[in-house]
Amino acid sequence: MWYAIVGHDTPNSLDKRIAARPAHVARLQALQTEGRLLLAGPFPAVDAIDPGAAGFTGSLIVAEFSSLQSAQVWANADPYISAGVYSSVDIKPFKKTFPS
Repeated sequence: MWYAIVGHDTPNSLDKRIAARPAHVARLQALQTEGRLLLAGPFPAVDAIDPGAAGFTGSLIVAEFSSLQSAQVWANADPYISAGVYSSVDIKPFKKTFPS
């Protein structure tokens, strides 16, 4: 099943995000290689593709896992958590409807 993983950034976490990004992206690339990644990306803090110093407010990952528990285990191991980028993470089952 698909799961939506929403990470919420701590205030002023841009430097931590930049430092942890290579390890974070490597995990996403592994999901993509396995055919389990639907989409992933950050939420810019301002209305711009490149928010510059404003940074980001969080991220969305939609990926396939065997259970909610396995999605939680995967999300808890994210480098953004250990680096202090995310203050919290929400995980919900996701039903893809469109595009079909």
